Amino acid sequence: MVRNTSRNTGYTLTRRSKHKHKRTQHHHHGPHPARTIVTRRQSHISGSFFHMLPPEVFDMILDKLSVLEMSVFSMVSKEITGCVVDYISTVAWKNRTIVQSFHHSTCLEQRSTIGHYRDLGLLFKRCTLLLPTKERLKFIFSKFSQIPCFMLEQCSSLDCTGFCSYGVFLQTLIAGWDELECQRVFNFLCDLTNLLQKVDAVITGKPGVRWYKELQLRLFCRQVLLDPWPNQPDSQFWLMQLLKPWPMVSQARLLFILYGPLLPEGSLGWQDLVERGLPHSALWDLSKAILLLFDKVEVKDNVIQAILEELIVIPQPWHVENVARLLVLCGSSLCYAILSSKAINGRLREISRLIVYIIMVCEKDGYHMSWAVKLVQQICKIFNTAPERFFFIQELENMFSEVTRDVFEFSVAGNHFGDGETFQTLCILLNSSARFHTTFLHMLLK
Repeated sequence: MVRNTSRNTGYTLTRRSKHKHKRTQHHHHGPHPARTIVTRRQSHISGSFFHMLPPEVFDMILDKLSVLEMSVFSMVSKEITGCVVDYISTVAWKNRTIVQSFHHSTCLEQRSTIGHYRDLGLLFKRCTLLLPTKERLKFIFSKFSQIPCFMLEQCSSLDCTGFCSYGVFLQTLIAGWDELECQRVFNFLCDLTNLLQKVDAVITGKPGVRWYKELQLRLFCRQVLLDPWPNQPDSQFWLMQLLKPWPMVSQARLLFILYGPLLPEGSLGWQDLVERGLPHSALWDLSKAILLLFDKVEVKDNVIQAILEELIVIPQPWHVENVARLLVLCGSSLCYAILSSKAINGRLREISRLIVYIIMVCEKDGYHMSWAVKLVQQICKIFNTAPERFFFIQELENMFSEVTRDVFEFSVAGNHFGDGETFQTLCILLNSSARFHTTFLHMLLK
């Protein structure tokens, strides 16, 4: 067998040598043959090494490559790209490579699956590079459309990593695409998943009744479209795409569904915001989403304010402490924009009550009281005359007394005086008032 191989190899070399020798004699008269340089383009035209292989052998080579290696290999030439596309279009490759189990018991298994889908995103990105966007999306998502854990309302497992894997795949696939192409991706996904119809069914229903659909919509939008992006402009783009089709009231409702606080069992805490003050962790995601919109140049301040006004009455007017905490988390610029708008419209009692709770939140959550003092000073500058400023300060001081009295009367009338939480609230309110006035006088007199 070794001899036969050697003979065959020798025969091939002899034929090529003779051919080269003839060409050398024809063009050169020296004792040594000239070297022949074959360019990459000439090699491609004449047929690559892989072109000479039987299809079965070529498939065996592809079987040995990892997903990441295959993604690199697909970029060698147009011919190789076509071969790789044919290979990954087979049912055998799909069954072997596209993981459909997302209910893992360990974090290591979860990271492995998510990493695998990142590699798949790179493979499909590279091997469909020459196709138009619409054809690329059809080819790619035809491979994933039947996976239950990638579809809305098809998987009820709480520890499923399907949406996370899908999101990493999508983010890897379209990283670097321009906005027009990403718009096509969004439209394609909406058609594929009936996303807009599912959003409409949830935002027009009574809050909390369809809690499973609300949770599924939240998980899909957050884990597939919003959270995978490390850059703010990308997250802004996808959030705007989700909000844009709806009127302002529905935008506020959708923001709450996507970023509002969750109860321990997984459903949205619609009533919690109405009935009691929540910790800052419950409102952190919502504040980040609002700031994401606030930083978008195309979104005007009055639009953000209108959305906020709609948001803080869903499903009923929120507990004032939650409104105050959300404004504090949103930062100085947005907080001032909201309060100054109310001040200009003469809603002094409302902003005085909000400021009292903002001061209490600063005390409770450990913010510097100088921030609240500077906020009040800025609002004072809105008023043109000294009497107007004095009236505002007087309204604020009266509100301190009113809120303190309300908390005390609640604890006594409802026999809650022994209630530790109510008593603690009263103490925090008194301490915050003392600290605010101390800081205010210090900044005024220094």
